[in-house]
Amino acid sequence: MAVGWAKDGAVQEQIDASVADAVTEARSQLNLCKNMGDSLSHCEECEALIPEARRYAVPGVRLCINCQAEQERYGQRAGIINRRASKDSQLR
Repeated sequence: MAVGWAKDGAVQEQIDASVADAVTEARSQLNLCKNMGDSLSHCEECEALIPEARRYAVPGVRLCINCQAEQERYGQRAGIINRRASKDSQLR
């Protein structure tokens, strides 16, 4: 049921687009990991030592745990923005 300027099925289209964006982002992260090469012994951001267990568990690791967590937190904040907002949601 559409209201205002939204067409029928607009909500489902928005949900589908959000899921497609998340899948694309996840696939791009997988491709990055495959092409990273050897793990670094020290973090490329803060120069902290990356433990051997982490280098073994995550092939191609380039960041320490703290820097990786900060990068993921930033990515999650950017992902909560609704870029496909309809006119209805902007007017409310």
